[in-house]
Amino acid sequence: MPQHDKRALRAVLTALLLFLGLVGAGPAVATAAPAAPAADPVRIMPLGDSITGSPGCWRALLWNRLQDAGYRNIDFVGTLGPQGCGQSHDGDNEGHGGALVTNVARQNQLPAWLSATRPDIVVMHFGTNDVWSNRSPDDILAAYGTLVDQMRASNPNTKVLVAQIIPMNPDTCGECARRVVALNERIPDWARSKSTPASPVIAVDQWTGFSTASDTYDGVHPDASGDEKIAARWHPALADLLDREEPDEPGEPEEGEVACEASFRATSAWQGGYQGEVTVENTGGAPLAGWTVRISPDGGGRIVQVWNGTLEAGADGTATVRNAAWNGTVPVGGSASFGFVASGGTASATVDCAAATG
Repeated sequence: MPQHDKRALRAVLTALLLFLGLVGAGPAVATAAPAAPAADPVRIMPLGDSITGSPGCWRALLWNRLQDAGYRNIDFVGTLGPQGCGQSHDGDNEGHGGALVTNVARQNQLPAWLSATRPDIVVMHFGTNDVWSNRSPDDILAAYGTLVDQMRASNPNTKVLVAQIIPMNPDTCGECARRVVALNERIPDWARSKSTPASPVIAVDQWTGFSTASDTYDGVHPDASGDEKIAARWHPALADLLDREEPDEPGEPEEGEVACEASFRATSAWQGGYQGEVTVENTGGAPLAGWTVRISPDGGGRIVQVWNGTLEAGADGTATVRNAAWNGTVPVGGSASFGFVASGGTASATVDCAAATG
């Protein structure tokens, strides 16, 4: 290129750059800060049989209750799609018509569904067909336990809402109503024994106030009134879990703050007593130098023996257990545990934790 052409080209480019403010003392060009990435939605799996999935219109009502209450960053998940219900909603679900929870557990069906959907929360109404098939409460609760173990293998922080299932009184099963009662009586204690701080298992009473005469169309499956009642019972329990999922909520432990949580499970029971285990988890931002757990046994029980801790029994039946010399120091995110034997009462207890620093 001739020299004068080069000089002309440079002049044009320089003028253009000056115009854009990119050279010399031209004004700085403001750039917008990158938008913060949106939080991933909380993934919620409705799990069960035809009461959940065919068509399971309580799911549509629940979805819209949550939306109206401001819980919009959610995603109902499942390998099955919606079946109508006459209103807009996220219809994905894991409600398999005719399924027995004992079969789902024995045939190892759940892991594939979990892998495909990756739920954070599972809302489970399961066992109606098992009751109809005269499966025992022991077998049903064992299947529940298998499913929760599989959920935790997929996501250690899975949160589970499990229903005390709705009543049933089909014409072809005179014993079903009684069998539902027998199962439901045991679900709350099972849920408490299976729950952990990281992966709570919470029983939700879907039985009380539900009528097979007015809330089902066949003694088993909910009609419109039944769907409303089921959604209404799930909503507060699910909203509470969604509140826990919110990041950086006020009151969460800051770095350097000490905090702990205690959880109870019954490890064995017999007539007149039971054995329990309490796990203390460091949920704060600094190591614990010690911990104290207050236990209130249900049903008039009393703590009579403790290991891996020091017992101070109260006159009112409550007990205070302090850490032993070797398990008081707990790192952030770590845990310690102790065991006890209780006489009388039921195999359940309320526990509270207080933390100490050095």
